[in-house]
Amino acid sequence: MTKKGVVRVLLGTRKGTYVVTGDLARRRWKVGPPAHVGSDVYHVVADPRRPGDLYAAVNDNFWGPMVQRSDDWGRTWREVATPLTPLKKQRNPTFDADHPTASVPRPLNNLWHIEPGRAEESETLYLGADPHYLFRTPDRGATWEPVEAINHHPDRKNWAPGAGGHCLHTILLDPRDANRLYVGLSAVGTFRSDDGGRSWTPKNRGVRTPFLPEKYPETGQCVHHVAMDSADPDTFYRQDHGGMYVSHDRMDHWTRIGRPLGDDFGFGVASPTSAPGLAYFVRLDGRARVTGEGYLQVWEWNGRRRRWRGLLRPNDFPGHFGVQREGIATDTLTPHGVYVGTTTGQLFVSANGGTTWSQVPFQFPGIHSVSVAAPT
Repeated sequence: MTKKGVVRVLLGTRKGTYVVTGDLARRRWKVGPPAHVGSDVYHVVADPRRPGDLYAAVNDNFWGPMVQRSDDWGRTWREVATPLTPLKKQRNPTFDADHPTASVPRPLNNLWHIEPGRAEESETLYLGADPHYLFRTPDRGATWEPVEAINHHPDRKNWAPGAGGHCLHTILLDPRDANRLYVGLSAVGTFRSDDGGRSWTPKNRGVRTPFLPEKYPETGQCVHHVAMDSADPDTFYRQDHGGMYVSHDRMDHWTRIGRPLGDDFGFGVASPTSAPGLAYFVRLDGRARVTGEGYLQVWEWNGRRRRWRGLLRPNDFPGHFGVQREGIATDTLTPHGVYVGTTTGQLFVSANGGTTWSQVPFQFPGIHSVSVAAPT
């Protein structure tokens, strides 16, 4: 007998925000009406500390980037303060990193990622933005404070953009240590702070840069996304421009995962809460940026068995699919679900850890991000 309750899959797309609601068996789905219609939404996330609260990183061609919040599972939304936007309660604007005495704030190009704070930080959120900016709010977005040590890092002048721009796209918080957090920047690499963001150290040792003359620089790696292992916060899984990597020592060292899967190019990686030691990747052809096998393929890395497992067959979902850096997610159920959203608007779901797959029967706009709210 299936337990009662719902699981909500949150999609940021090229044309708005979608909340997709399903039963706990993850067989039946209902697509809610879209919000932020016509806007690029790079990330949508639920706040696990406040059931019903959702945040969206909305990038509108006319109004510009904005943070929006819903407190009713996406039925209604309102804008909260956005960094560098002169709303009434805004404080401490961040000025141009190259001209810190300038009187005009440096504009944001896009908002990339919103990360809720730890359980004990009831109103804290983090926000990653282009150009390589990190912000923190202590009051659910009413005001934002720049994390100056990364925003004005002394090596910033050497940081180059990736194809998607100067994006700070990954923010990870150590659940055991309130002073430890991590960020990923394209095309710069990963950084760790052990003092609450007051200082940052690059953590890219062992990650190869096939596109640079120096193959193992301190920074310059085009990291695409990083996921933390649910049972071991010292372990991380990383998808780079030129490979898939794992670290077991808080990013001090990175090791190439298993045997290479072709050119190992891809954008997304996710690790399920209920299945420690597993990570999921979607390998893409590095030039075409689509699934090179000619069909959707999701790869599972099992760290305990130290082996790869391909989860789909050629006849399951044939085609060339693109998947972006936030385009793969897992849920907290047992068995865990795996969700993959594509740049052509398909949402694929496995309710049993990748053993069988189905497609949500709805054609979405191109999907930027997939996340899953805790079941209620």
